[in-house]
Order: sequence, then C-alpha cells, then structure tokens
Amino acid sequence: MTAFYVARVDVTDPETYAEYARLAPGTVIAHGGKYRVRGGRTKSLEGRENSVRNVIIEFPTFEQADTWYYSPEYQAIIPIRQKASESEMFIVEGYW
Repeated sequence: MTAFYVARVDVTDPETYAEYARLAPGTVIAHGGKYRVRGGRTKSLEGRENSVRNVIIEFPTFEQADTWYYSPEYQAIIPIRQKASESEMFIVEGYW
C-alpha cells in the first residue's frame, strides 16, 4: 500500500537549507519516492496561518518510506536540514 512522508519545515537558514534541498531528491528517487508537494503556495483554511514549507513524498510502500528515511544516504544529509530548519515529519499509510 502507498505511503506518504509528510514534513512541515520552518526554514531558519535558507542558504544552508538550499544545500539540503539540492541533495535530498537523489536519495528519494533511489528509494522509489516521488515528490508530490515540495514547497509551493499555501492558503490556510482553518487553524493557524501556514508559514512553513510543506513536503509530501509518495513511496510505493510504508517500508520503502521507512527504509529511505533510515538509509545511510539520507541520514548523511539530515544534519544539514537540522542545522537550517525546525521540522515536524511523519510517514502515513495511504488509503487506497
């Protein structure tokens, strides 16, 4: 069943985050992932104003999403993201 990695990222250092954003796609693609949302325009409909960067990556399975996150390639660049942002993220299984 399809799974989605979902992240809300508050970028605090855009220059450093740009380096992470350059490196991350190769790790995603290598694990069968496809970006469905990567930044882009947002509009809050309920709740607090959304001022963070939103990312949604689709993976064929929950296990592939989990394997990508814990892969040596992705783990190597996580410190760059952590240095440049505050993040909330999770993996959720798809409905269909």
